[in-house]
Amino acid sequence: MQKYILITITTALILSLILCLVLFVYIRRQNKELNYINGILKEINAGNRNRKILLDSDSILADIGFGINLLLQDSQDTIIALQKAEEAEKALMTSLSHDIRIPLTTLIGYLDAVHTGITDAETRESYVETARQKAYALKNYVDTLFDWFKLSSGEEILEPLPCDMAELTRNILEDWIVIFEEKHISYEIDIPESLIELTIDRKAYARILNNLIQNSLTHSQAAKIGISLKKEKDVTEISVSDNGVGISPSDIKHIFERLYKCDKSRTDRGSGIGLNIVQQLVIKSGGNITVKSEPFVRTTFLITFGPDHTLKPGPPL
Repeated sequence: MQKYILITITTALILSLILCLVLFVYIRRQNKELNYINGILKEINAGNRNRKILLDSDSILADIGFGINLLLQDSQDTIIALQKAEEAEKALMTSLSHDIRIPLTTLIGYLDAVHTGITDAETRESYVETARQKAYALKNYVDTLFDWFKLSSGEEILEPLPCDMAELTRNILEDWIVIFEEKHISYEIDIPESLIELTIDRKAYARILNNLIQNSLTHSQAAKIGISLKKEKDVTEISVSDNGVGISPSDIKHIFERLYKCDKSRTDRGSGIGLNIVQQLVIKSGGNITVKSEPFVRTTFLITFGPDHTLKPGPPL
């Protein structure tokens, strides 16, 4: 009996020692992992945000490490997005100051020349007319900026109403016909006589079409421009095309980005946000816009509205 009790006590002691050893190893491992996590967090706090917590899958702290890594990734993505936004804002301010300064300086130069009286009557009249054109160009530029800021800030509220797209498109193009003829640009307009009904904001559609035509006249050096409207099944399509210089493959994927200019030389021709405004308005109207280009043959901007188009938020900036 005493021998049995002695064996039992011995066994209990051995089991206790084994348990203590297991607990010691377990606690030591957890302390080691906690110190490891603490060290990683200190490095991250010091600015090294590329560090990750790597633990074995069987670790009791594995889920905690995984959760911390997710938070770090979200934080990193947020920081990158903020940095891109800051860089974009700096680029925007630089572009705005440059693009406004050029026509404004020219305008002041012509007005100063007229004001000083150093020009004869004929030259003075020419200078005044040039100054007037520059003033209108500057106004158009500021209006474009105002439209872009309203869209980017979410202040633009569209008011879609059912309308006849054929009649609306013809009304918009009436003012352009005179400009095409003045610039000796041949045009081909294909709009059916039948009703094409679509629920859309009339002003937004006018800005979309006007911006695309203005973009073509300003940048394409085209001799011919085409505008077409059609409806196939339940899809309404509007296209604006020209036979100008076109868009290179390297530029076409960036064409709708704000401030992007295919002509990298700094000129006062265009703000670099007209097509971005077009894209935002099309998307907010529930449509889609694409572009295809074969230089000096045909460049086409195609807008489509499906049967289930609804107002949507614009693309991220």
